Amino acid sequence: MMKFWFVTGSQFLYGEDTIRQVEADSKEIVAGLKLPFPVEYKLTAKTNAEITQIVREANYDDECAGIITFCHTFSPSKMWINGLAMLQKPWLHFHTQYNETIPNEAIDMDYMNLHQSAHGDREHGFIGARMRMPRTVVAGYWKDPAVQAQIADWQRAAVGALFSKSLKVVRFGDNMREVAVTEGDKVETQIVMGWQVNTWAVGDLVKEMDKVTEAEIDTLVKEYESLYTIATDDMDSVRYQAREEIAIERILVREGAKAFSNTFQDLYGMKQLPGLASQHLMSKGYGFGAEGDWKT
Repeated sequence: MMKFWFVTGSQFLYGEDTIRQVEADSKEIVAGLKLPFPVEYKLTAKTNAEITQIVREANYDDECAGIITFCHTFSPSKMWINGLAMLQKPWLHFHTQYNETIPNEAIDMDYMNLHQSAHGDREHGFIGARMRMPRTVVAGYWKDPAVQAQIADWQRAAVGALFSKSLKVVRFGDNMREVAVTEGDKVETQIVMGWQVNTWAVGDLVKEMDKVTEAEIDTLVKEYESLYTIATDDMDSVRYQAREEIAIERILVREGAKAFSNTFQDLYGMKQLPGLASQHLMSKGYGFGAEGDWKT
């Protein structure tokens, strides 16, 4: 399951007792976040080496969907440069503090060493801006439901971005002739978004359709009947849609693809455009682009 890593920024200057307390506070913050995806406290980073190493680990962990950083007080940001420069996962800078209120009459240096995120987040924000790093900044108290809702929105977007990096799209044939909006730059798309968009011959799909058995079609048609009101007596057409769906999904599974496109102008050897077939595949979570518009 996808998860997010929580990294607290600090430094050795404050002493071991402070670091231990910061770790405890950070774990409490993480435990208090009610989000759609789990957050795992990883460490309180105090050196360039620690930060660089945790970023390397995040980059190579397929279950890590992004990192959340929190600076409880001043964490000198030059030591973040090497790590952030190689970060390949989404980043959220969480500008919060452990305490909801400031005990103005009781503040001392021990308190300042633990709770001075206004200082730490200014420094942390500067290095993100200076490096022109893509990031999301959420500011507010960590227990506030509205603040957690912002983090939840970011989590969903981050998981989508990570999914995008490995997305394979099967184009059955080309897009509709003479249409401009359905064109696109597949090379740029893969460079920027990670999508692998390639074409499979419609004839290959037809060959796969020929392998589908009547028993397989019977099973899928029964599923259609349980889900939809079949307002036609032409069950042969419905059965043909089932044949198309089974064949399309076989190719998608074989190629590790999660999306496909086709167009009515490129149906070589097919009797029908996959309509019901495409709708039912979308209900299973596959992406679909009509008229060959793979970008949708």
